[in-house]
Amino acid sequence: MNITIGRPYEEAIRRIINKGYAGNQTEVIRQAILAYDRMIEEEELMLVHRGVSIELSEALAGTICLTTMDEMKKLITK
Repeated sequence: MNITIGRPYEEAIRRIINKGYAGNQTEVIRQAILAYDRMIEEEELMLVHRGVSIELSEALAGTICLTTMDEMKKLITK
């Protein structure tokens, strides 16, 4: 597969190879994909953590209604 990514990206790839972080263009691309995947995973975890923190704060402040598991089971079986 041949792709054209543009001069700034090609120069960045060349710098990465010249610094010894990768041996060739394919390695640079593979590393970039894995780094991007990790970044997305970390962002998703951060968003989940933020959401849980907000829900917990609201629960502790009494601004949302909480229901026990037993109460939910009763509602489902009715």
